[in-house]
Amino acid sequence: MSQKSRLFLFLRVLGLSSLAWMLASCGPSPLAPPEQAGTLVVATRTSPGTYYINPAGAPAGFEYDLVTRFAEENGWKVRFEVVPNLDELFRRVDEGSVHLAAAGLSATQARDLRFALGPAYAEVKEQVICRSGKDAPEKIKDLVGKRIEVVAGSSHIDALWWVKLRHPSLKWSEIEAAGEEDLLERVQSGLSDCTVADSTVYSIARHFYPDIEVALDLGKPRQIVWVMPKQTQQSFMEKLDRFFAAVKKSGELKQLQERYFGHIERLAEADVRGVLERRTSLLSKYKRPFYQAEIASGLDWRFLAALAYQESQWNPNATSPTGVRGMMMLTGETADRLGVKNRLDPLESVLAGARYVVMLKESLPDRIAEPDRTWLALAAYNIGPAHLEDARRLAQTLGKNPDAWKDVKDILPLLAQPAYQEQLRFGYARGGEARTLVENVRIYYDILVKYEPAYKTRLALN
Repeated sequence: MSQKSRLFLFLRVLGLSSLAWMLASCGPSPLAPPEQAGTLVVATRTSPGTYYINPAGAPAGFEYDLVTRFAEENGWKVRFEVVPNLDELFRRVDEGSVHLAAAGLSATQARDLRFALGPAYAEVKEQVICRSGKDAPEKIKDLVGKRIEVVAGSSHIDALWWVKLRHPSLKWSEIEAAGEEDLLERVQSGLSDCTVADSTVYSIARHFYPDIEVALDLGKPRQIVWVMPKQTQQSFMEKLDRFFAAVKKSGELKQLQERYFGHIERLAEADVRGVLERRTSLLSKYKRPFYQAEIASGLDWRFLAALAYQESQWNPNATSPTGVRGMMMLTGETADRLGVKNRLDPLESVLAGARYVVMLKESLPDRIAEPDRTWLALAAYNIGPAHLEDARRLAQTLGKNPDAWKDVKDILPLLAQPAYQEQLRFGYARGGEARTLVENVRIYYDILVKYEPAYKTRLALN
């Protein structure tokens, strides 16, 4: 490749070949600052790790919670504008029709020239994701000739241009997509060979698409930031600096990261395949008991099905060497307390399991908020409320928060260690198993929410 050609590619990497952003001043008048308007307007995109509507019909997501917290800190209302793709998101930032964009965006040289960037609050790797198998690339040069798709407007295009400097034959297609998840699904289905995605996005998506894998990392890890119009006032940027410094110091940022990403490394590929395969071949036979349990308990039927899969793989006749039995693997003592006559009856088992989860949640102190309340109750489902209380007391003794799953899950394995036995009122327990149960149920629930409709959308049992 000639020196002139390399210079052209280098300029393309920086994003300077496109002048569209310089024309933003011709667009509509920028918004009044939130200090004047009283409302923070935010552009985002739908993604499991960014912004979505949860099973209760309410907005949720890591970016949603973080932005909402920032707005509350400053006494502002907040309005989210969900855009279909990154080009539209950046267009709105350019024209000043939003105050910021929060969508898991990487800090790049090109974006730093074009926008004002907030403080870094997370770090991700850019990864080449391909279908598993013998043809998966092992080195950068192996990408040449592959059908590679990448989200139009994403930072991943810059990363690929850097690769192209060394491998001029490399080609890819830029796809107008809402996010990387759409292209990961295309890799799973064989419509493309590879794509590029952030490590956090892949970690979530691999639970839905078991035939994809990380082939290569591209470059160094990148910082995740909020993106603002270049003309954003300095006073607003100072508010951002103070906010992120505060949530990092208080541990609130880590708490949010745990809420949305803390469970994504727990599940083995075999479990993903199992729940996906049995969802169509086995779960369909037992939906009625789960629907009825939702009516009786108020718990999402998919959450109960996730717990049942972890306990028995939806086998109503499951029995363990310790004597727990049935779809929800109830002990004889728990079954007697809940009035269960036949633990092997799917309806009785699921109804009783749902009631037991509700009882465990209600037994926890009122100050414990969701979702920590549910995760702690699930841990008690496995080891019993007494051992959970031991773990919570030990957490407090060790300077941790006994009401936060993020902290308690690190303490649970200590219940089996001799060094801590004298501090436990109820003695030894296999707390590590309780931790695994909770983290796996969280993953199974994510999978079922993606593929199974909520019960409330059905007019009748069928």
